[in-house]
Amino acid sequence: MCKHHPRTFHLRLTREQRLKNITIRQALASDASSLYEAERETSRTPGLLVSRPHEFNRDAFERKINALKDHGLYLVAQCNGQAVGHAYLEPLGLEALAHVMSLTIVVHPGYVEQGVGHALMTQLLEWAGSQSTLLKVELRVREVNHRAIRLYQKFGFVEEGRLQNRIRLPDGALIADLTMAWFAPDKG
Repeated sequence: MCKHHPRTFHLRLTREQRLKNITIRQALASDASSLYEAERETSRTPGLLVSRPHEFNRDAFERKINALKDHGLYLVAQCNGQAVGHAYLEPLGLEALAHVMSLTIVVHPGYVEQGVGHALMTQLLEWAGSQSTLLKVELRVREVNHRAIRLYQKFGFVEEGRLQNRIRLPDGALIADLTMAWFAPDKG
């Protein structure tokens, strides 16, 4: 059962027990406010997201959800009717890059270590694999976000590069952004 827990609490459920309570669905414009609030809260933990809480725009969430209905994929993970994570695959917008999409994924605060990221990644990559022209999915992740890096590696993502001193944390420390990619099997 998905329960909101502080980040430091670790559930002792099996992956199957955690995943059976998570449902994945397409994002709706009506989700914009809750996703906005969740990302603002997530960004309060240095090293998870690049944006700071004051840099988010509620309307931008609704625009992104609407834009990806026809050209991409925007998913919401729910547990007991509450959004506990979201993720999307977004086209890069250039003809020469039409075979590549960018991935963003956020597990909402208090729901880490419950299979939310795994469930979202499973659905995203199933969809990506079914797209005949999609050959590559790219993402960026902070070098200090070890939990996310392990998840991406489990799904076949490989590190393609390291952008040294790219992110300045609120305390002034500089950290690297890693670029990672997943390649569609048997397409390239």
